[in-house]
Amino acid sequence: MSILIDENTTFIIQGITGREAVNMTRECLDYGSKIVGGVTPGRGGRDVYGVPVYDTVREITTRERVDGSVLTVPPAFVRDAAFEAIENGIKLLVIVTERIPRAEVAQIIELARMHGARLIGPNCLGIISPGKSKMGGLGGPAEDTRKVYKAGSIGVMSRSGGMTTEISNALKAAGLGQSSAVSIGGDAIIGSSYAELMPLFEADPETKAIVIYSEPGGPMEAQLASYVSENNSRLPIVAFMAGRFMDAMPGMRFGHAGTIVEGKQDTAAEKIGRLTEAGISVAEEISDIPKLVKQRLSADGEASE
Repeated sequence: MSILIDENTTFIIQGITGREAVNMTRECLDYGSKIVGGVTPGRGGRDVYGVPVYDTVREITTRERVDGSVLTVPPAFVRDAAFEAIENGIKLLVIVTERIPRAEVAQIIELARMHGARLIGPNCLGIISPGKSKMGGLGGPAEDTRKVYKAGSIGVMSRSGGMTTEISNALKAAGLGQSSAVSIGGDAIIGSSYAELMPLFEADPETKAIVIYSEPGGPMEAQLASYVSENNSRLPIVAFMAGRFMDAMPGMRFGHAGTIVEGKQDTAAEKIGRLTEAGISVAEEISDIPKLVKQRLSADGEASE
């Protein structure tokens, strides 16, 4: 199984005629994803690699079942595009765009909650359920994606799109596949945190362990530690904490907009402590992750792949 998407998931791409979106469309189609339409106002009637382009979301949702949407529109238009998708019944949004005003992201998240929709991102590369579908740019071209990702039982969540792929590659090289991998987004405000995605992995019987890639800044690791402790999570978790050097540089930003260390609670050392106290294993190096995953699976009586 998988979370969020599978081989039957249908989705659209908003902003499909943009340069990056055109490349993404081809990559997703080549991987086998089911893209049923694209939206760029004023360019209806065209097509992108055979995917019909419409002026509005409603033109597609009245004709097709649409499970999700990938948003690649410029920052100034993301809120309107997201509202249009949510108000037309789309339940899964992947926002690739970065540099969206925080207030507007908060408004999108609130509307999504009111309509029972799930938001991934912004500033993310999307989702992949290996061998089934991908929404977004994770893994790049389909041929490269197939080399890195393979179906299996390890869930992957990362604030960095590139590190989602790096970790999945390390797992595959060690014979461990992924149930689903999610690039959750690197901005200060995002739609779905580690803790908010955990129940989905918990409900997937084929997911046996979780790997997360994390960075200094923000409350997500504390939230994850609390979730694991309060819910007696069945899933062993292995984490890698980047940016440990930032502990000596308060106020510095590492990589993403959401990695500003504003106090002791945001430091790598503090986060590592909280994760460890919750029973989450913390790897020193990316290369250590597969070994730790296998150790945790073995300790929990699960057979590694």
